[in-house]
Amino acid sequence: MNLGAFSMSLAVKDLTASLAFYKKLGFEPLADMSEQGWAILKNGDHVIGLFGKYIDENILTFNPGWDQSGKNVEPFTDIRELRAQLEAAGIEVFNANLDGPDSRGSLMIRDPDGNAILLDQHR
Repeated sequence: MNLGAFSMSLAVKDLTASLAFYKKLGFEPLADMSEQGWAILKNGDHVIGLFGKYIDENILTFNPGWDQSGKNVEPFTDIRELRAQLEAAGIEVFNANLDGPDSRGSLMIRDPDGNAILLDQHR
């Protein structure tokens, strides 16, 4: 099962302080949308999202159809097929949003310890 690019989505209390901290660790902004309350940072192949709002907990995030630089890859497994594979494996899917006007979509699952995992397809 190919889930696509991997990143950590972190729920942060102070986006400005978090941006400064992760920049000291060598992360550079891929998308700095501070005015909207979020930023995506990269250091080598490592990607983290900082979210001052939108999420209430840290989340493992996978992006079907993207590589670690956010570039499209072919072929890739569409999120609707991933949903079918997850459900066939006995994994409960929740917060599925797969009925948009294009191929974008998202869904969430939880691991046995309750950690949130987001599959978020942007293409």
